[in-house]
Amino acid sequence: MSQALRLYRNAYSGLSPSTWLLSFVMLVNRCGTMVVPFMTLYLTESKHVSLGKAGLVMAIFGAGAVCGGFIGGRLTDKIGFYFIQLYALVGGGLMFILLGKIDSYPLICVTTFFLSVVNESFRPANATAIAHYSKEENRTRSYSLNRLAINLGWALGGTIGGFLASHNYHLLFWVDGISNITAAALLWLFLAPSKNTATVQKIVRHSETEVVRSAYKDRVYIIFILLTIIFAFCFFQLFSTVPLFYKEQLRLDESFIGIVMGINGVLIACFEMVTVYSLEGKRHNLYYIVYGVIMIALSYAVFNLLHNGYVVAVASVLLATVGEIFSMPFMNSFWTSRCVPENRGQYAGLYTVAWSIAQIAGMGAGPWLAQQFGFAVLWWCIAGLCLFAAVAFKWLSLNEDIF
Repeated sequence: MSQALRLYRNAYSGLSPSTWLLSFVMLVNRCGTMVVPFMTLYLTESKHVSLGKAGLVMAIFGAGAVCGGFIGGRLTDKIGFYFIQLYALVGGGLMFILLGKIDSYPLICVTTFFLSVVNESFRPANATAIAHYSKEENRTRSYSLNRLAINLGWALGGTIGGFLASHNYHLLFWVDGISNITAAALLWLFLAPSKNTATVQKIVRHSETEVVRSAYKDRVYIIFILLTIIFAFCFFQLFSTVPLFYKEQLRLDESFIGIVMGINGVLIACFEMVTVYSLEGKRHNLYYIVYGVIMIALSYAVFNLLHNGYVVAVASVLLATVGEIFSMPFMNSFWTSRCVPENRGQYAGLYTVAWSIAQIAGMGAGPWLAQQFGFAVLWWCIAGLCLFAAVAFKWLSLNEDIF
């Protein structure tokens, strides 16, 4: 027992105060993350649009996220990660509230796009801030702490969101918007440059003649980004198609769907930090990514291999959680290992864009493919894509030095 307690204590020690403050801001923000996971259900159940139209809205959200990733990454390198995070949180919060008041389908599409541009510009700035506040030897743990905050918030927000969705979908938009604005207030109170000496307004290049490598000319990183898109395409089914599968095929209600989503967050909160602490620096980041992607593949395969609805849902989320713990923290460590402070925003922006492109394809194509060919065909295809990505990540780890 004492060894386990010591392991947990060591896993959380040595991180900077600013890293903890940034994670607290993220926790507050993510406690209100309810709209995106339930957006497809909201559109089909409350607005009575078709499954294909609901998928289109999610694809539009992804398109806005691509733009937000590029813009946020570029502006982060120019004016600093603090201001981009602040503006994105305030602007996103106001637009979430506005979106919940719109009934017209075309206006929902337009508002969703601009909401996504503003809201998703936060991601590269936040990723850059984590790298800035951390040291190289604890950078993976710093990202894991931030992910812990995200998943604790996800556990609470997903559970409450499921309860609210079963009563009134419009409450989701208010809670999401208010949590964004509250997080912005906390960011200003704790991490404003005038109140926290660890926060810089922008990165200043040490020499005017210094050449900084472009992320777009880093061939290893470009291959990594392409594989990340494939993996993220599969992962995003958890947020668009899987809830529909639970509702339509397994006949699970919204409350249980929210609980299943919450299980993922609770398990990550309990085990990710100590897992990363035990593994960080012992093998190449890509080694862990390979096994994480394989576990994600298995999490989709069980949909076709098991039959009891409750068992299927729980087994899938357990496998997906293990895969997430092994893959995502080390994906962050991989991209940060290839950049310098002067171009972190660019690398972070491209990484954000990869996930956003996958969001366009995955969240739009998933429901459409399920509608056209059935869920069983979809799950085999997704599992196969994950396995392909795992093999390709392994190939990249073996050939990284030749590029």
